Order: sequence, then C-alpha cells, then structure tokens
Amino acid sequence: MVTRERPTLEAVARRAGVSRATVSRVVNGSTSVAASIREAVNRAVEELGYVPNQAARSLVTQRTESIALILPETANRVFSDDLFFPAIIRGVGGELEAADKQLVLMMAGSAKSHDRVERYAVAGHVDGVMFASMHGADPLPGTLVRLGIPVVCSGRPIGEAAVPYVDVDHFGGVCSAVRHLVAAGRRRIATIAGPQDMVAGIDRLAGYRATLDEAGLAQHVQIGDFTRESGMVAMRKLLDDDPALDAVFVASDMMAHGALTALKDAGRRVPADVAVIGFDDFEISRYSEPPLTTVRQPIVEMGRTMARQLLGLINGEPHLPDAVVLPTELVIRESA
Repeated sequence: MVTRERPTLEAVARRAGVSRATVSRVVNGSTSVAASIREAVNRAVEELGYVPNQAARSLVTQRTESIALILPETANRVFSDDLFFPAIIRGVGGELEAADKQLVLMMAGSAKSHDRVERYAVAGHVDGVMFASMHGADPLPGTLVRLGIPVVCSGRPIGEAAVPYVDVDHFGGVCSAVRHLVAAGRRRIATIAGPQDMVAGIDRLAGYRATLDEAGLAQHVQIGDFTRESGMVAMRKLLDDDPALDAVFVASDMMAHGALTALKDAGRRVPADVAVIGFDDFEISRYSEPPLTTVRQPIVEMGRTMARQLLGLINGEPHLPDAVVLPTELVIRESA
C-alpha cells in the first residue's frame, strides 16, 4: 500500500510562491500579511490539503481553538431518552464546526466534577465555556466569569451571577398553552411541573399559575423531573387528588408521554376526557397516541445561538447582548 506523504510547510510555500516564514504567519492567524498573499497561501493550503500545526498556532494566537460545553448532569441523565441534550449538542457542534473550533464535552454532575471543570478551564485548555441544563444557583459560571473566562449559559442563571445567557420564552409559551385549554372550555386544569431548581421548571410553573389566576380557576400541581417515569407517577397522583380533572399541562414532552400512559391505564380518553399539552415539540410527540399538542422550543437554535454568543465574546465583539430569549410556539395536535 502506498502512503501519501503529509504536505509540509515548505510545499505550501513553493505552491504559493512565498517564504516559509510567510506561510507560517498566515496559517497561524497573523494579520500582518497582505490580503493578496494570505489568499494565495490559503489557496495553496486547500489545494495541498495541508493541516496546520495546532501547537504552533496556539503559541501565536494564545488560543486553543477549543470550546467546552458543560452538562451539569449525571451520565444517566445525559444519555437517557431525553432529546434535549442531543439537540443542544447538535446546535453547538454545528456552529463550532463551521467556525473551525473543537468541541469539548464535559459532564459536571457532582462536586468533584465541578472542581475538575474549573481546573480545566482555568488552566487554559479551552478558550471559553458553555453551560447547559443548569440546576440551582450554581456558582461555577460566575466563578469562571470573574476569572476572565468567556462564559455563556443555556437558561437564565439562578441567583445573582451576571453571566450572559440564551433562553426561550418559557413563561409566554405556557401561557399560550393554558389559554388554549381555557378557551376550549376546560375548567379543571392541572399541571405536572418541572424541577424547581431549574429555570425551565420555575418559569413554566409560573406561567401556569399566572394563567389560571387570570381565568379564576383552581390550581392542581404535581412536580416531576422531566423524565417519562415522573410524568406517570405525577399523573396518577393528580387523578387521585381530583378524578374530575379535564386537562393537564405537562412541562416537558417526556413527562407528557408518561402522563398519556397513566391516563390510558386509568381508562381516561385523550382528549375527550382529559386534554394534554406538553412542552418541547420533540419529534416523538408527533407519533404519540394521540399526537401531542405541545409548545415548540427551538433547542437546536438555542445551541447555535449559545455558540455564536460565546465566539463573539472570545473575539471581543462589541455590543453583544447579555441575554437572548428565543420565541416559543404552540403546536396544536390531537391531544388538546
């Protein structure tokens, strides 16, 4: 088998008609070279398939060209059937790939792993950090910001840390869902809320409460953890507490699928007896029985926006917003 030799810096220099030093400056990101020469060098790099030496480039730019995405969850949670995590990673990964950056994925579901993430970032192994699925008033994002590390969070941080973030309109999305139930004549509307140490859980429950207050209706609340199993358990408790309830807003599609199972087991027809609305618009919701009415949140776009925001911070772009809130949309299907 013939092995093709890896193109060298000298080969690029010969193809571009410039010196080796000039090629080195161009591929390592120097802006001191004329645009026409940079163009010739970059063309030669592409034609020859030359791969720049990352270590040398890092010495020049003082950057690693690597970005960390931190998931403050356990491995069991990240690699469950919850489609939030692959959607966020797909959005972040696509944006970073387009920018020729390396994605470093790290989980931080324990105090020990938090310390490891902090040491890794402070040591300069990445140029910036993104956090997804934040729980509680986690001090780590604020700590990294104070240490001068660019940080962007998925979801509004809980607490006083001034950290840039990208989120969706949880409150408004839930209000539109519950108003839809009220307009359809439903009067005993329950909710299965998400964890109350997460902004998504807090804001979605607040939207439910505000809309029922607006309609003058009683509230029936159970708390889940965004898993299918917790949706089943919570739905059974709601039926025990109020057998006559006629609708339920569920704060995630995964919990809503659990609620649909519990309703079927209890002999309740959806939507004839109980209308059900979820939140996420995962693809599986189109194929549930019946297809699930839900609030669509643009998870992939959230990941893309996080990455763009972080790259802007790293590059010192002016006038970047501290917060970006993406819109949600009620998607009507047969369950409500």
